[in-house]
Amino acid sequence: MKQTLEIIGAFVGLIYLWLEYRASIYLWMAGIIMPAIYIFVYYYAGLYADFGINIYYLGAAIYGWMMWKYGSFLRRKILRKKASGEETQELPITRMPLRYLFPLVAVFAIALLGIAWILINFTDGNVPWMDSFTTALSIVGMWMLARKYVEQWWAWILVDAVSTGLYIYKGLEFTAALYGIYTIIAIFGYLKWKTLMNIGD
Repeated sequence: MKQTLEIIGAFVGLIYLWLEYRASIYLWMAGIIMPAIYIFVYYYAGLYADFGINIYYLGAAIYGWMMWKYGSFLRRKILRKKASGEETQELPITRMPLRYLFPLVAVFAIALLGIAWILINFTDGNVPWMDSFTTALSIVGMWMLARKYVEQWWAWILVDAVSTGLYIYKGLEFTAALYGIYTIIAIFGYLKWKTLMNIGD
């Protein structure tokens, strides 16, 4: 059962990554389905931080959908509607303002230490620091993705590369393969988003 869920989750994950690469708002639909599957996969694998982060992902997917759909309005930018009456345009891809750098580093550090402490003291997980590292960085990366900042790819490249090794160690071969592909595509995703961002300027 676990392997079946893992295969389905990996398949949905590939769809998610393809939609993210294309900067399609529909990635958030896959972003709801995938964590719902991986909640069970990670729990049975003893990756409790990854289990917890997928609960966060469910909420973040809803937030991301709203930000991408109405983010420009929420940022109080004045947008024009076409004469045909089309809906307000989606949130554009932009660079992350430097004022967010220190707060995000602080959130990452606090999350890393807090999650590691919980895993070490209250679970039987045998890779608490690596599990905590990928989880803490994913929290930051997911927020950046929801805000459609091009730098979010930097976080995912690192998360995906570390996760590939972690999942190989934990015997999750399909998930490890998925994250290996993620690592490669994340590099191309960054280049793609930079191109889309320049087109939108």
